[in-house]
Amino acid sequence: MKKRIGLSTPTMHGEEMKFVQEAFDKNWIAPLGFNCDNFEIEMNEYLNRGLPKDCFKTLALSSGTASLHLAMKLAGIKRGDVVLCSDMTFAATVNPVTYEGGKQVYIDSEKDSWNMDPRALRKAFEKYPEAKVVVLAHLYGTPSKMDEILEICREHNAILIEDAAEALGAKYKGRECGTFGKYNAISFNGNKIITTSGGGMLITDDEDARLHAFKLATQAREKAPWYQHEEIGYNYRMSNVVAGIGRGQLLHLDEHRDLKEKIYRRYEEGLKGLPVKLNPYLENTVPNFWLTCMTIDEGADKSPIDLLNALNELNIETRPIWKPMHMQPVFSDCDFIYVEDKPVDEDIFARGLCLPSDIKMTDEEQDYVIEAIRKFFN
Repeated sequence: MKKRIGLSTPTMHGEEMKFVQEAFDKNWIAPLGFNCDNFEIEMNEYLNRGLPKDCFKTLALSSGTASLHLAMKLAGIKRGDVVLCSDMTFAATVNPVTYEGGKQVYIDSEKDSWNMDPRALRKAFEKYPEAKVVVLAHLYGTPSKMDEILEICREHNAILIEDAAEALGAKYKGRECGTFGKYNAISFNGNKIITTSGGGMLITDDEDARLHAFKLATQAREKAPWYQHEEIGYNYRMSNVVAGIGRGQLLHLDEHRDLKEKIYRRYEEGLKGLPVKLNPYLENTVPNFWLTCMTIDEGADKSPIDLLNALNELNIETRPIWKPMHMQPVFSDCDFIYVEDKPVDEDIFARGLCLPSDIKMTDEEQDYVIEAIRKFFN
């Protein structure tokens, strides 16, 4: 196939340009502005669907990483603090712990959702009872075992920070991911289920915390006639232009989720009979199916890297599963807690691959991918 089949690229619809054009027409292209305000309001409405009241507030920021960083500042992480973190994730989930001088302790995944194992988290608290912050990521848009995780956090009076960067639009027992922690983050990076080209949001039910985060994101400028600064701040606010893209994208979030699920289901059917399994999810959850992933069965004598290379030769983009953080050289001195005979996430990484999940991929193109995978195994 001449056209390269991408992993997950932005999908624009037209409404985005209307909001962007308004920003240009009003000459309001700097950070802050009516698009930022309305993007926050509209995202609040989306996240609070089905809840008895308007519980959660958002703050539009320059990236998902900025959102996580401010979440960790609000959680009070200080130099030397132990922070219990998801191990299988992108580095942006855990880098802000280092920004604040904390020390990551990594928690293994469980097999049912590939997310943080509550049993390993409980074991980690036994070893580190002083830990007061847990950083949890929902891998590839699949909700974690939230009831168990929240119960453990309550038992230890620990703050939960939820990294829902990949999970916007996913639900756990009818509730939106990104609304379970005290402080939460979502991402609008270019490959996410909706995009602003770059950007993110902080989510919290604490209005005072949101206001403090707003101040920190605008260089911590105090309310004074002159530039007064009493704490260190950051340049983390979202551009009014970028927010316009987000407003147009948000109109199509549920549509994007449905198309992502269709891709998952077609892989599920098309790969039947092969020694592979797709990324699992829990009952009573609705993933957003951001990326469809697979693992090759043990004993199949096939390598995911060999498959990646074979598909790349056919102009098909794939990606290895996230390499666990405890295996990263930069975090080699961090502790890692697991409860199985061998680490679950090391095994997923060794046997896993992310498949093309672009919602612009046609049925014909997906059939081409499926047939290429079938030929690889047969």
